Amino acid sequence: MKQEPSFIYRLISYLLVLPIFRGIFRGYTFCNSNVPNKGPLVVVANHGSYLDPPLLGHALGRPVDFMAKAELFSIPLLGQILRACGAYPVKRGSSDREAIRTATARLSEGRAIGVFLDGTRQKDGRVNKPMAGAALLAARSGANLLPVAIINSHRAFGAGSRWPRLVPIHLRIGRSIPPPLSKRKLDLECTTEELQKNINFLLDQGLVTRSERLSSNHP
Repeated sequence: MKQEPSFIYRLISYLLVLPIFRGIFRGYTFCNSNVPNKGPLVVVANHGSYLDPPLLGHALGRPVDFMAKAELFSIPLLGQILRACGAYPVKRGSSDREAIRTATARLSEGRAIGVFLDGTRQKDGRVNKPMAGAALLAARSGANLLPVAIINSHRAFGAGSRWPRLVPIHLRIGRSIPPPLSKRKLDLECTTEELQKNINFLLDQGLVTRSERLSSNHP
């Protein structure tokens, strides 16, 4: 069953995220055809900026749910917006198991779950110290994993930045990979390492070139 975005999700995506991504940061997404439009999916990306979650959700063409600090949901209006956009709360200091259970339940509903492989923002925007959370989610749910490289977001508005820099932000979407064979540590580590290599390889290709745009069907 195809996941349909809520009205508020569409409103935020097209009235706020789209102008920022396409207009201000000259955004471009390459290989959207690699994104399945329905069914459970674990979207795995590098993390260099707070811009990453909304840009990733908009650019893939289907809603992507992310975890967010529980405190944010108690803020008037912001909490409602976060929930409408598919975010789910995680209490500070709680175990990873709670987040995994929530995400697994979302996947069982055929939703897409976003995971940043390092867990936190990286100053160089690369995948440096990957964690096995994405692989575990896939092993528990049977969902495929989709590697995505977010290029330049760390330069645009990375950790420690006070003001954004108007540099292009492009997304390169890789081919999905199957879930780990089991939930054993070795299998999870092998899949995590494969994801790290795939994402960093996509990052190394840099911004999408004019010839790549011309050769694709994506406008």
